[in-house]
Amino acid sequence: MFQFPIMPPQASEWATRYDFLFWGTNALAAFFTLLVLVLVLVLTTKYRAGSKADRRNPIDHSTILELSWSIPPLCLALTMFFWSAYEFIQYRKMPEKATEIFVIGKQWMWHLQHMNGIRENNELHVLVGQPVKMTMISQDVIHAMYLPDFRAQFHVVPGRYTELQFTPTQTGKFKMLCAMHCGTQHSEMVGSVYVMNAKDYADWLAKGGNRFEPTPLSMADAGKRLFTEKGCGNCHGDVDTERAPTLIGLYGKEREFTTGEKLTADNEYVRESIVTPWRLITKGYDQTMPAYKGQITEEQVLDLMAYIKSVSGSAAGAPTAPAGRETKGTTPGMSGPHSTTDTANREVSAGAAQFKQSETRP
Repeated sequence: MFQFPIMPPQASEWATRYDFLFWGTNALAAFFTLLVLVLVLVLTTKYRAGSKADRRNPIDHSTILELSWSIPPLCLALTMFFWSAYEFIQYRKMPEKATEIFVIGKQWMWHLQHMNGIRENNELHVLVGQPVKMTMISQDVIHAMYLPDFRAQFHVVPGRYTELQFTPTQTGKFKMLCAMHCGTQHSEMVGSVYVMNAKDYADWLAKGGNRFEPTPLSMADAGKRLFTEKGCGNCHGDVDTERAPTLIGLYGKEREFTTGEKLTADNEYVRESIVTPWRLITKGYDQTMPAYKGQITEEQVLDLMAYIKSVSGSAAGAPTAPAGRETKGTTPGMSGPHSTTDTANREVSAGAAQFKQSETRP
């Protein structure tokens, strides 16, 4: 009984600060709960029916008493508010030099994509001490990526990118869960985060992730190929033309639209421009670009984004393909199961159909 863990391990830099705030809030709530309980018991005992308490001069008003039970709790509540708000703002600032992982939630599995092309399902391998930034989207319903050991959790929403970050401080295997009831088999949406030291992580990368047969393309390369196959370059050339603006240097650049609205190009804007390009049309151009909603998968959108980012100068630090990666096969992506997790995804889980769809990456 005494070996039952009260809290998960503190496996990230954020975990200690989160726990301090968590226990501080609970301690304050417990203090006032006990204070009210004690006062109720004392007063009900003293003034119970038949007691000999002196009731000749009842006090009907006390300014000092009212201030004493109003001002201290107000100050404590404001302290907790500003403390938690400060911590939340600090936590929601994404680290600039982080390993970027793209996540797609789907009933009922997590698909994770590394920038160098390594793909994982319900597993994530990361380097200890290295900040990790997750860019997440859902393929179907609302999910919530929950990493209890890292004290990290955020919603994964269809049609919109959300972000999550953590910096692991311990090596080992940690839980990956969905914190949103997303369907009848929500409980199957579990996985693991493997935090590795530098040597093991380098070996893992050198083997192409050790999960599927090596893939020949990074996300940016896969996006470039799709960009060519879809004929995007016929309009989006190296420079602005009368047909369409160039995409070189797009990320982080402010654009003005026919509506007069201005927006800095980021993941949300690029995705919307691909799947539903009619809402924000760049000033000086007409709506001539076809919408790709329903024609390409979320994974392909992520690949296109990676390619566009690679020609924007903002992905200079992105990892390249692992050393020793072979170029087997003609289709980048997963070509066969090599673990019990994959087998479960294919044969046991109701997410098997979704898993197979993810294999047909064109």
